[in-house]
Amino acid sequence: MVLLKQIFLPKLTINQKKENKMKAIVWSKDQCPYCDQAKALLKSRNIEFEERNIMKDWTREQLLEAVPNARTVPQIFLDDKLVGGFTELRTKLTESK
Repeated sequence: MVLLKQIFLPKLTINQKKENKMKAIVWSKDQCPYCDQAKALLKSRNIEFEERNIMKDWTREQLLEAVPNARTVPQIFLDDKLVGGFTELRTKLTESK
């Protein structure tokens, strides 16, 4: 039975394994199209993320502590490293393919 599962399940490439292990933090706010696109991209790549919404449970000050030069959201961290916004996230994930 185990052999059948191995035969019929597609093997993950090294990049897919790497992406699945990534963890992200997305600093966001309500009604932010780029925030929504970033979260959708992470979901589509099966990358776990924590959303830190500055209009709900988090404050702008907390965002600025994490990213002192932040002027916009989203601000995205992958594996504790600042990536930037949605465009930078998309570029980084495209490069890692």
